[in-house]
Amino acid sequence: SFRIALPSHLKARGAHDVFHASLLRVHIPNDDRLFPGRAENQVGLTDEVSGEWAVEQIIGHSGTKTDSLFQVKWKSGDVTWLPYEKADHLDALGEYFDALGISDVSQL
Repeated sequence: SFRIALPSHLKARGAHDVFHASLLRVHIPNDDRLFPGRAENQVGLTDEVSGEWAVEQIIGHSGTKTDSLFQVKWKSGDVTWLPYEKADHLDALGEYFDALGISDVSQL
């Protein structure tokens, strides 16, 4: 087994720093052209995430009521669509409803 020097922010999140030799590999830096959105600052390891995977805001929707899809802008800059059942727990959804002047998905 080997003890790896981890950054303090990973230690603070409880990342284990001892690994068996069979799990270790030579580090190859990310090629952002081939695999965008995988830089450490885009993964959402900071405390400000607080349970959500780095959602910046909800910027739109399509559909009505619980059949709605929500357009989510992530802090990484990516934009994806999530169904209501995947987005209903997000704080950003409440903020989006407030911006629309509604209080519940049934009002869409």
